Amino acid sequence: MLGLIFPETCFEMIDEELDHLKKLLEQVFGFSSFRPGQLEIIETILAKQNVLAVMPTGAGKSLCYQLPAIYSEQKTIIVSPLVALMDDQVSSLSQLGVQVSKIHSGVSRQENVEQWKRFASNECNILYLSPERLMQTRMIETLKRFSIGLFVVDEAHCISKWGADFRPDYENLANLKSFFPDAKFAAFTATADKATRSDIAKNLTNSDCSVFVSGFDRPNLSLKVLPKQDLKSSILHFLSNKKNESGIVYCLSRKDSDQLSSFLHSKGFNAISYHAGKTPEYRLDAQNRFMTEEAAVMVATVAFGMGIDKPDIRYVVHASMPGSVEAFYQEIGRAGRDGAPAETIMYYGLQDMVNRQRMIFEGNGSEQHKLLEYKRLEALIGYCETSECRRLALLSYFDETAVNCGNCDNCIQPPKVEDYSNIAKQIISVIKQTGQYFGMAHIIDVARGSNTEKIKARSHNSLEIFGAARAQSKQVLQSLIRQLISGNALKVNLEKFGALEITDRGNSILYNNEQFMAKAISKERPTVPTKTVTSKIHKAHYNSGVLVELKKLRLALAKERSVPAFVIFSDKTLVQMAEELPTTESQFLAINGVGNKKLIEFYQQFQEVIEKFKVKQTNNSQVTASARRSSLQKRLEKNRDITGSYLQGSLDRRR
Repeated sequence: MLGLIFPETCFEMIDEELDHLKKLLEQVFGFSSFRPGQLEIIETILAKQNVLAVMPTGAGKSLCYQLPAIYSEQKTIIVSPLVALMDDQVSSLSQLGVQVSKIHSGVSRQENVEQWKRFASNECNILYLSPERLMQTRMIETLKRFSIGLFVVDEAHCISKWGADFRPDYENLANLKSFFPDAKFAAFTATADKATRSDIAKNLTNSDCSVFVSGFDRPNLSLKVLPKQDLKSSILHFLSNKKNESGIVYCLSRKDSDQLSSFLHSKGFNAISYHAGKTPEYRLDAQNRFMTEEAAVMVATVAFGMGIDKPDIRYVVHASMPGSVEAFYQEIGRAGRDGAPAETIMYYGLQDMVNRQRMIFEGNGSEQHKLLEYKRLEALIGYCETSECRRLALLSYFDETAVNCGNCDNCIQPPKVEDYSNIAKQIISVIKQTGQYFGMAHIIDVARGSNTEKIKARSHNSLEIFGAARAQSKQVLQSLIRQLISGNALKVNLEKFGALEITDRGNSILYNNEQFMAKAISKERPTVPTKTVTSKIHKAHYNSGVLVELKKLRLALAKERSVPAFVIFSDKTLVQMAEELPTTESQFLAINGVGNKKLIEFYQQFQEVIEKFKVKQTNNSQVTASARRSSLQKRLEKNRDITGSYLQGSLDRRR
C-alpha cells in the first residue's frame, strides 16, 4: 500500500504544461505514465518550492529531479555521494540523449575541465558533483557567477546526524542556503524516520520545505530471519540455486568479509570482497565488476552499497544483524529495484546484539546520539523476535500499516506462540503509571520491583504496579517489550530519548482485554524454517530462450560502451520485450524504458534478435506439427495392423 503524505500546499500544472511534461516522460525516458507520487513531487519542484521526498528504492526518485531539470532548463546541481553512482546516472541520461556533465576524482583533470566547459557554456544545464567537490571554496565562488536554480541532494539521510549513513561532508551542505539564497533545494532519500526527516529539513532549508513520504512497503522483497548457526554452510545452501544471480552479503567486520568471500569463491561463486580497508583503486574496480559482471556476489561491510543502482540484485543476505531498522531497510532496499521478486535473509544471534551494543557505546558520538542508536537497535531486535508478519513489524517502525504479506518466514511458517496477555498488561500498566517518560531498563526494574536509586528518587516504588512482574526474568520482559514494539502495541519515541509510549493497540490490550499472543520465549535454539519463501509477485510468462538472447545482446552493447548492462535496458524492459516480441518501431516505443534516443540507437539490433526467434519459433512449430502428424499416422497404421491381426486370428479360431 502506498501512503503518500502530501504537504499542506500542493501545486497543479495547467494542461498544456502537463502535456509537455508527459511527452518528455514518454519520448526521453520511454515511460507511458508516472509512478505513484512522482508527478506531485515534480510539480512542487517546478513551482520553485523546496522539497524533501522519502521514496522507497525502485520507486523512481531519480526521475523526480531529472525530469524537472530537463523541462525547466534551469541550472541544476545534483549532489551525489559516490563516483560510481554519478557515472551510472550520467551514463543512463546520456543513453537517453540528455546532455549532462559530471566532475569527480575518478577521471583526469583534463576530463573534468572539459566537463566544466560544457556546463559553463550552457551546452548542458545539469552538473553532478560530490559534496566534497561542491563545498570547496573555489567551486562555491565559481558557481555564484551562475544563476543556479536548483540543488538536488541525493541520499539526503547522510545530512542528518540521526541518519543511518551520516557523512560529515554532507553536513557542510547546510551552508549552501547562505551562499545561494535564491536557489531551491530538493532532497531525496529511500529511508528516514521522523527524527531524520526533521533534521534534513532543518539543515537544508530551515524547515521550509514540502515533505513527501511515500509508502515504505516493498512487496517484491521476501523477508526472513534465521538463527546464526553454522553460518557458512547456511549461506552456501541459500546460494546453491543462485549461481546465475547477483546479490550482496553484508558482514560486520572486514575480516568476516574477506574470509566469507574466499570461502564462496572456493565454492565456485564470483565472490568479491569489499570494505574500507581495501585501496581506493581496488574498491573502484570491485564496484565496477559488480555493476557490469553477471552473477556477481559482493561480500561487503556497510562501506558498500550507498547509492548502488543495480536493478537486478536478486538477494541481500545479512551475515550479521545491522545496527538499526533504518540501516536494515536501506540495505535490503538494494535488492529487487526492477520490481521483480528478490529475497532477503538476516542471520541473528545473541553475540551480534552484544557486538552492536559495544560499537554504539564505544563510538565517538554524543551521549544523546548513542542513546538514540541504542533504541534503534532495540527496535531491530524487536523485528527479529516478532512472531507476527515481518512486513507489518518493519512498516510499523515507519508509522505505516499494512495487511499480512504472506511472503515472510513468519507468515509462511508461523512460529510457536503463547498467550502473554497478563504480562503484557503489567508492562503497559507500568509504562502508564510512570507517565510514558522512561525506556526499557527502567520499566523492567519497576515491573520486577527493583529498588534502584532512580526508582526511589521518583517514588516509583510506591506505585500500585510496582513489582507486579516480579516472577518474570529480565530476559522474558525484554523479549516481550520488543515484541510489543514490533506488534505496534508500544512505540519508541526517539525524540524523548527512547521513552516507551503506548499506542491504540496497547490501550486496547490494557483496557479492552485484547489478547496478546507472542513468540514463545525459550532457552532452546530456534529451528530453521524448512519451507521455501516464495514471492507472491506475478511472474511474467515468456519464452526464456529469447530473453537469454536479448540479455546477450545487451551485455555486448554495454561492454562496447563501458557501461553497466542496465544502462542499455533494464531487466524489466527485456522481460516485456520477451513477452510482447515487438518488431515494429511503434511496438518498440510502447515498451517501458524505450524512448526516442534508444529507439534510434538499439531498435535494429534488438529487432533482429526477436525476428530470428520468431522465425525459429515458427519453424519449430511446423516441425513439431509435422512430427505429430507423422506420429499419429504411424499409430493409426500400427492400430490397423493390430486390428487386422486380431480379426484374422478371430476368424481362424472360428474355423
